[in-house]
Formats: sequence, structure tokens, C-alpha cells
Amino acid sequence: MSLRSRLRAVELATRPEPPDLEAALRKRWGELPEAVRTPQQMLGRRTTGCEGTHGVFPRCDLACTPCYHGRDANRVRVDAAHTVTEVDRQMAHLRTVRGPGQHAQLIGGEVTLLGPEAHAEALLSMQRHGRKPMSMSHGDFDYDYLVRLVQAGGFRHLSFAGHFDSLMLGRRGAARPRTEAELHEHRQRFCALFHRLEREYGVTSHLAHNMTVTPRNLGGVAEVVRAGRDMGFRMFSFQPAAFVGNPKRWREDLRAIGGDEVWAEMERGAGARLHWRALQIGDVRCNRTAYGGFAGDRYVPLLDEDDPRDAAWLAAFVGAFGGLDFAAAPGLVAARVARGLARHPRAVPEALGWARRFARRARGRIRPVTFVMHSFMDAAVVAPAWEHLQAGTRPAAPDVLEAWERLQACSYSMSHPADGALVPACAQHSVLDPAETARLALELPLRRVAAPRSRGA
Repeated sequence: MSLRSRLRAVELATRPEPPDLEAALRKRWGELPEAVRTPQQMLGRRTTGCEGTHGVFPRCDLACTPCYHGRDANRVRVDAAHTVTEVDRQMAHLRTVRGPGQHAQLIGGEVTLLGPEAHAEALLSMQRHGRKPMSMSHGDFDYDYLVRLVQAGGFRHLSFAGHFDSLMLGRRGAARPRTEAELHEHRQRFCALFHRLEREYGVTSHLAHNMTVTPRNLGGVAEVVRAGRDMGFRMFSFQPAAFVGNPKRWREDLRAIGGDEVWAEMERGAGARLHWRALQIGDVRCNRTAYGGFAGDRYVPLLDEDDPRDAAWLAAFVGAFGGLDFAAAPGLVAARVARGLARHPRAVPEALGWARRFARRARGRIRPVTFVMHSFMDAAVVAPAWEHLQAGTRPAAPDVLEAWERLQACSYSMSHPADGALVPACAQHSVLDPAETARLALELPLRRVAAPRSRGA
């Protein structure tokens, strides 16, 4: 390689954003509806959005009420070769159209139904394609599974999301929980597995807690936050239930839950206001995110949504760094930060001012905890809204129009390499999943009823 070529490679590598990510961010920003292009919007400026797998292992060994999967999901055999091949295809397409460094969920039914070797191979494929993978699980597995996963993949860090709520049936030791409090020991056990993994193998982790919310367990949200914030979870994500999937899985009042109701319970559990208006990811009717942490029992926001100085720092941060991946190699991050500050020097005094304000708010060491709420949409409005999007037409019905707008600002997409599409998760679950799982049930039929597994194998 010539000196000129080497210098060019260094110049490209030390840009805050590589060219393909810069182009993907610009494209995503241009696709957003005008109403969501606010100064607080991170989609298209800081991230192209989160990603998830589909059609890779739809089967699960718990029964959730409700469940977003249709009736055919549990008729599909968990097949290692199929999963790894599909994950690789989907991630390759995402890398091509969305650039590197994006967060992607290895999601379907229950990820630990995959053997640890296939699970590891899927995660490694995601990493090879520049994704930051998180495994989505119900958390009912044994320590041996984690050890074998780490050994198979040579991992030094794992990201896992454990889904725990009283709407889930069949968990060992809590087959039919009546309250969220009954699951605290299971939440604690899940975190303890990863604490042990770090002690014995030096493998760090990022743990998230997921919970579906219906009228039945709305009152348990605050209790989950209060009890779980010291267990080791770095994120709490709550999803008001949408009417998607198998209707037979609904066994209670079908009243929809508003985002304000759920958020109020989250704040009650945190013991403080959660500043979700400080930044935006997609449409606020879909997503609310509050970054911060706990100093002892006191919650401290990362950004104060009422302080214009914090808003100025956010603008300076995005202007300087854009989609910069702070998880890259330290030397590379330092070079990229330096170039970002050079192109936006105003970020330096803004950062110093924000740091002083945050230190005053914190008054001590902070345990970072992020609060998220994802409000998915009912299939009854998503299906016609998706039809309008595909046809390039604008719906007239107000509820369908709202869904149409929200789909265009979706921050969580599924990859379809066959036709080059990226499909919003609501459209995937409401419109495409039923036919997809029916096809997979024919291609990967269950050979026999599986015997109960040890969940450590």
C-alpha cells in the first residue's frame, strides 16, 4: 500500500462517522416526517435505529398472556443451521444499508432454546457485520448455559435482556405468578448468574429488564422498579400491551393502557421525575427514553429537560460527534473525539458546563440506569397503515393516519434482504409474521414433542 493510500485509510478511520454511516444517518433523517425532526431527535443524527431479527427461532417454552407471536410460532422447530444462516443474511443487509455500530437484538421466541454453540455463532455473526448484539430471553436458564456460551464464542462481554412479568406462565418455581413481587427472586437470580460469570470468568455484562404491561399488572410497575434497581439491571423497558398475535392468548380485560399511565408508575418506582423530553428517538407516541442513574436511592437525570443549557450541550454533542461509536478501541475513539471537537469546538465549553451541572445534581457516585417505554400498535390499525405506505397513499381515518405517521418514524426495524426492505417492527409483527411463521412451520416442522429441557443444556 502506498503512503497516500495509508494516509487516506487513517483519515477515513479517524472520522467521527465512517462515510457509510454518515450516509445512512443522512438518509434516515430525510425519511423522517417533518413533525419529528426536532432538536432533540437522535434518529438520523446519532443513530439509524435499533434492529431485530425475525423468523429465526419463533418457538418459546413459556406461555405469555398476551404474546405477539401467532399460533404457528410454537410449531416451528428451533434449527441451529437455519438460525445462523438467517441471522447472517439479515445482518449483512443491515450493515449495507445502515452502516456499522448499531444495536441489534437476537430475538424471536426463546433464545436459549438454541444450543449455546449456535447462539454464540449467531452473536459472532452479528458482531462481524458491525452490530452490537443483545440476546432476548425469558431468563429461565442455568449458569452452565452461560458458561458454554462464553466458551463457544470467546466473549469478554455479553448483553442480555431478561423478560419478567406476571403474565408469563410456565417459569420454573413460578408457573402461574399472581403478582410481580413473586418474580423478584427470579429477577435477582438472573442478575446473579452474570455477576458470577464476571467473578469466575471476567466476562462483563449489560443487563436489561423487559416487562409487558396490561391492566392486570399495571400496579406492579413501580414495585418492579423499586425492587430491581439495585439488582444489576442497567435498563428497565416497559411495553404497554398491543393487540397483536394470537387472540386466544388474551385472558383479561382488553382495555388499552395509555403511555402516561405506565410512565407515571415508572416515575413512582424511581421516586423522581424521568426526563423523557430531553431527547427523542423516533416518535414520542412510540418511544420514551430517560437517561440517568441512582446516587443511593436518589434518581439523577443525565439531562434536565427544563434547562436550556442541557439542550445546548446535547446540540453541541451531536454536532461534534454525530454517530461516533464510543465503544470502539480507545485509541481510535480518542482520535475521532479530537476530530469531532475540531469541527465543533463549541462542544468543549458546553461539555464542561454540563459536567459541572451534572456533578452538582449527582453529589456522588452514580449507578447508570436507563428507563424506556415502547408503545407498540394494534394490528387492526397497523395493517391498513402499512398498506397505505406500500401504495404511497395517505389514509383518511385518524387512527390509521396516526399509525401511518408512526411507522415512518419507527426506530426499531427488521431486515428483509430478499427484497432489500427494512420493515418497522409493528408491521413485521402485525402483517408479515403470520405468513412467515406458517411457512416456517412447513419448512421446519416439529419432528416430535420435545421433552422438558434442563435449561442448562
